[in-house]
Amino acid sequence: MKEYIEERVVATAQYIIKHKATVREAAKVFKVSKSTVHKDMSERLPKINPILYNQVKKIVDKNKAERHIRGGRATKLKYIAKKI
Repeated sequence: MKEYIEERVVATAQYIIKHKATVREAAKVFKVSKSTVHKDMSERLPKINPILYNQVKKIVDKNKAERHIRGGRATKLKYIAKKI
């Protein structure tokens, strides 16, 4: 794997761990697509650093389990803002 890709994968993983960030937030920071971040975390990271992968996986799984709650909250705030 190219060295710059490995560096990006590790940097993204460290960012997700440090900030407990979502895939979308990490994608914005590193200026790549959500698909790229997802592929980096699920396919490339286990080969590069399995320990880091386990830490990231816990955060990504938690975010995935909570996404319906965040989506509902965002929709609620959207309609509250429209009423004002």
